[in-house]
Amino acid sequence: MKTLAALICFSCLMVAVQSRAETEAVDASRYGPYPTNYKEIVTKWLQTKLLDPASAQIEWEGDPKPADLGTKDQHLYGYLVNFKVNSRNRFGSYTGKQAHGALIRNGEVIKGVGFGY
Repeated sequence: MKTLAALICFSCLMVAVQSRAETEAVDASRYGPYPTNYKEIVTKWLQTKLLDPASAQIEWEGDPKPADLGTKDQHLYGYLVNFKVNSRNRFGSYTGKQAHGALIRNGEVIKGVGFGY
């Protein structure tokens, strides 16, 4: 009986810790407002990065998460959204799904990940 009570207490504690972590507010002054329209923001940004943006097939890999993509001395805060893109190259053939990411802050992409720069 004591084991069952201990297990129940432990389970309740884990649920409380998990719900607290999920409901803690992200510092908007550091990361900016949460980008609810992240798909639109990234799609518009990709139009300036891809050779044939009209052919882009985007596969989203979850919602944006708070991230720091800066260096140890200089932080670069925002919301990182990961995605895969398959689009046509300069020869007109599809490249295959390529993993990329975009760091969004204040409604715009401030850094791309996986584009070779």
